[in-house]
Amino acid sequence: MTYEHINPEELGAPRGWTNGMLAPVDGRVLFIAGQDAAEVGGEVVTDDFVQQFDLVLGKVLTIVRAAGGDPEDVGRMTIFVTALDEYRSGRREIGERYRAHMGKHFPAMALVEVRGLLDPGAKVEIEATAVIRDLSA
Repeated sequence: MTYEHINPEELGAPRGWTNGMLAPVDGRVLFIAGQDAAEVGGEVVTDDFVQQFDLVLGKVLTIVRAAGGDPEDVGRMTIFVTALDEYRSGRREIGERYRAHMGKHFPAMALVEVRGLLDPGAKVEIEATAVIRDLSA
């Protein structure tokens, strides 16, 4: 999927995200529900922030691949964290884990600190939107 990156000069150069992603006409929109680090049984088994981020991003991409897409098809991502200080202190490792999943693809992103998430022990939740090329068109 090839998005058109929309980064108006007057906003400055983004670093680690894209301001806007314009999807091609021949794509289908995939809305990905918020994913956290809970295992299939419903429990979050690690309290390590970086490990949770890695697991959560992997779950998001599992959904994208199940729909026939690739990481480059993700156009928007919202990351919810319960501890902004843990995110900041782990940025280097988080960046390494991010690139292991997403390569150098940086969709439009937002990071939001929240008081809590649904699953006890969850520190990270990611929701996303992807556009998957419609091969039947």
